[in-house]
Amino acid sequence: MQIAISFANFTQFLQDYNIFADNTKSQKRKCPNANRSSFFSLLVWVAVLVDASTGFRKLDRLEDETERINGPLLSIIVAARNEEENIESSIISQLKQNYKNIEWILVNDRSTDKTGKIMDKLQETDKRIKVIHIRELPEGWLGKNYALYTGSQDAAGDLLLFTDADVQFQQQAIGKAISYFTNNKLDHLTAAPNLYGKNFFLQSFIAFFMFGFSYYKRPWMANRPRSKTGMGIGAFNMIAKKAYHAFGTHKAIKMRPDDDLMLGKKMKEMGHHQRMVTAMELLKVEWYGSLQEALIGLEKNTFAGLHYRISMVLFAIAGVFLSQVLPFFTLFSQDHIILSAANILLLAIVYTFIIKRMTTFSPLLFLLFPITALVFIYSIIRASFLTFKRGGIIWRGTKYRLSELREKRS
Repeated sequence: MQIAISFANFTQFLQDYNIFADNTKSQKRKCPNANRSSFFSLLVWVAVLVDASTGFRKLDRLEDETERINGPLLSIIVAARNEEENIESSIISQLKQNYKNIEWILVNDRSTDKTGKIMDKLQETDKRIKVIHIRELPEGWLGKNYALYTGSQDAAGDLLLFTDADVQFQQQAIGKAISYFTNNKLDHLTAAPNLYGKNFFLQSFIAFFMFGFSYYKRPWMANRPRSKTGMGIGAFNMIAKKAYHAFGTHKAIKMRPDDDLMLGKKMKEMGHHQRMVTAMELLKVEWYGSLQEALIGLEKNTFAGLHYRISMVLFAIAGVFLSQVLPFFTLFSQDHIILSAANILLLAIVYTFIIKRMTTFSPLLFLLFPITALVFIYSIIRASFLTFKRGGIIWRGTKYRLSELREKRS
């Protein structure tokens, strides 16, 4: 019933815009509702631009920080499942760090490929590395979350760094992060890496994802002390061990597919001192190898990010279509050309502003904006449909029931 009502409203909206109407009728009829909607969309993007331009001023570049060579012991915890193609090069890049006081805890999360053997080989080459092999997953846990929790229990450092198995580190990355962490007396530091893709269309999709992520999640809010909006990024979550235990460790988010984001959110809600920075020149990760891989990867997080609610799915689809796709159609409507062009121009400005700050991509990717917006809508529909069809999500070969995910989402 809810879907039918929403579809009826959406159909009426399209009729108001005369997109599928007869040309003769459309010339006779004015569309005040459409003009009001376009004007409202314009105001929204003005507000987003002001908010982002103000917020990004508070978002530091980790590259600008002075590097430290010595300091507190840092425990780097890496959880990996079937990462034989990435784990070795990632860890080697970490072992080359200029910062000296580091230990590594590599957690093999039930891998069926050579990941475990590669970890054991790395352990033999460097005494600072410890390897933990997980054979079975306890009830009520997601695999990655349990692996990170298990690794944290063996950590000797006062500082912990949770990172993914495919991140490439420049040799100054840890030293600059430690310096920034201690100088700002932080409890939690998260860093945005350089996400890259191998082909033009995948890059455009990544750019659109970062655009949407930025205006929806407003990551700069993590740097405002009075804000309760927190941020966490899986490639780099550095946290004081005391603060980690104070918020409840990964036990508090053991059934969250978006564990990295939720870690930051929980930390900020509890009043811990948090900062987010960008690290485009220090951290690099290939987001996915292809667009198909990206769509599969988004299956686990999309519905969780929309709070497992159909109403939020419909709202997201309608919101993206009406504000980011429809203006490109109504640009060809004589009644709406001015407002549509103004919306597209403002979209391009906001897009350029975000892309230049949060990625290394060219703003010219905006030329594919309406297409990637439609692909993103498809990814929302696809992920939500598959979650319902399967009765849960399948992540790294393990199925997690939707009922359990919903029950333990807080």
